[in-house]
Amino acid sequence: MLRIVRFAAFICVVSFSMLAVAQSSIGRGAPDPLVPELLVGTETKGYWAAAGIPEGNTPIVATTGGDVPGGITPLPINIFSSKDFYLDEQHWFDNRYFLCNSPSGLEQIWGAYEVSMIGDNPPNSAPWGHCDRDYPREQIISPYAFTTAAAHYAALLEESQERGGPTQYTQTSLPDWNGKYTRRREKASSWFNGAITQVPTYLSLLTPEYQLRFVQQMYHYSATNAPQWAGSYCWPEGIMRRLAQYGGGGELQIVMTPELVLDIRNAAKTLMTQIHIGRNFDESGFVPRLGADVPRWLGETVGFWDGEALITWTSNVQGWMSHGAFEFSNKFQTIEIYSPFSDPDGSGLKHEIIMYDNEAFTEPLRIVHYLDKNRELNEGDPFHYMECIPTNFPIEGQATPKTPNSMLKYYMPNIPGRPWADIWERYHEDGMQQPEEEDIFSFE
Repeated sequence: MLRIVRFAAFICVVSFSMLAVAQSSIGRGAPDPLVPELLVGTETKGYWAAAGIPEGNTPIVATTGGDVPGGITPLPINIFSSKDFYLDEQHWFDNRYFLCNSPSGLEQIWGAYEVSMIGDNPPNSAPWGHCDRDYPREQIISPYAFTTAAAHYAALLEESQERGGPTQYTQTSLPDWNGKYTRRREKASSWFNGAITQVPTYLSLLTPEYQLRFVQQMYHYSATNAPQWAGSYCWPEGIMRRLAQYGGGGELQIVMTPELVLDIRNAAKTLMTQIHIGRNFDESGFVPRLGADVPRWLGETVGFWDGEALITWTSNVQGWMSHGAFEFSNKFQTIEIYSPFSDPDGSGLKHEIIMYDNEAFTEPLRIVHYLDKNRELNEGDPFHYMECIPTNFPIEGQATPKTPNSMLKYYMPNIPGRPWADIWERYHEDGMQQPEEEDIFSFE
């Protein structure tokens, strides 16, 4: 028996049994976040069309050339004109400090992708975004009552056990998920794409230390034009890259066995999640883990089946960032639920991700993606494993391309730390009033 259920702006067709599970669960299947329309100002569509930018990728700005949107009074200082963002904390939660640009708007403003938006007289010609448009914060935070991934996973496991689970599959009885998928990744399809979320809304999700880190990141994207992206240097991409708009959003593969499920994606490097079915974490260390008490770039993942839903818990993650998005700490963990879906636009897997990090986040956060199955594993071109060969190097604090046979000298930051911040603070923050680092060896 099939029943049609409306979630936000689309229709999902699900089995009656799976619907009942979703409705009765305290830890999965909440209504999807409401997806705002693609908020592109009609007054700028012609400008971007003339530049050859497809409408679906149109930069989301209200004005160009530094013109102030009607009804807006600019602040006396903004992220482009400031000489020291550390001293501007009183403005960080005012959209106008960022000229109402979204994080990805600031990221692309010097032409990182699509088209340069900075104008002919930077910084005065920097574009403004839509000050009255935002992704609602209540659609970003988790709808579930859990404060830790461990409690969330335990509750979902208990629910499954009450129904006689976890479900045990053999190779012949496994759900037929083997295949190649494409994620629906329009700009407005997820707040994590950063296309329409105001920067202060992002900041409201973060603890004070990580608020400062995010403003630092936005400042150097815009005011100094000195982004330090992991992929540009062939540094590790980090776990959240698999969920970013321009990372892990192309064709991905799901490979199934009863003991191990692989979620394989590409960004500047191949990103593979290994889901160990039926295993348990060792919870005696800093964070739950499977192997040594050493953080992994993509973490370690355990999972179980509850009917046709695959429920996973990822821990032991190396703190990092995905460019255009916030930093996260080594305490970062996720609960992720894969379940089948079908709607008029396609069929495949719904991927629900709840993120926990009590060092970086004020509350648990949630992302929902839809993965359309487009072919079988053995159809079309084989999956392309990505290997990154560095051609850019952080010379004098700028990502500088070098050709073969070049000789160069550059400062190498500490990669497992915050290498981007190390470069910014060394080369681009001279004279700024940086917060003093805590002296852990002082007894005063």
